[in-house]
Amino acid sequence: MKKSKKPQPASSAIIERDGRYLLVLRSKPPSDAMYAFPGGRGEEGETPAETAIRELLEETGIQGEKPMLFATYDLPGREDGPGSPSFFLSVFKVKADPMAVAVASDDAASVGWYTAAQIEKMPAPDSVRECILRLEAERTGRGA
Repeated sequence: MKKSKKPQPASSAIIERDGRYLLVLRSKPPSDAMYAFPGGRGEEGETPAETAIRELLEETGIQGEKPMLFATYDLPGREDGPGSPSFFLSVFKVKADPMAVAVASDDAASVGWYTAAQIEKMPAPDSVRECILRLEAERTGRGA
C-alpha cells in the first residue's frame, strides 16, 4: 500500500538571547550536517506548538514555554531520495529561562548560540536563513 504524499507535520523552536540564536547541528536526515533551530516531526495527537516545546527539550535540555507561531513552510521531500517525505514546518518563537544551559542530545550533534552574522556563513536550511533575517529586522527595529 502506497503512503499518501500528505506533508508530515514538523515544528521548530526559536530562542534568542542577547542577539544570539540557539541552533543545533543535525546528525540525521533530512537536514544532517546543517545548523537549524531545535525541532522535528510531530507525534500523533500533538499540536505543532507541543511538538516545538518537546523537540526543544529533547534536543537541548531546555524547557520552553509560551510558543508563538512565527512562520510556516511547505518543505518538499529531498530530490535525491525517492519517497523522501515532505514536511509542513511550523516555526515558533519560544520563551525559556535565560540561565538554562543547552546540552546537545537526541539527534543534535552539537548545540550553540550564534549571531546572525555567524549563521550567514554556516550551512543552514533556507527556512532558518529567512527566519533569522525577519528576527533581526524585528530585533533591531528596521522592518523586514
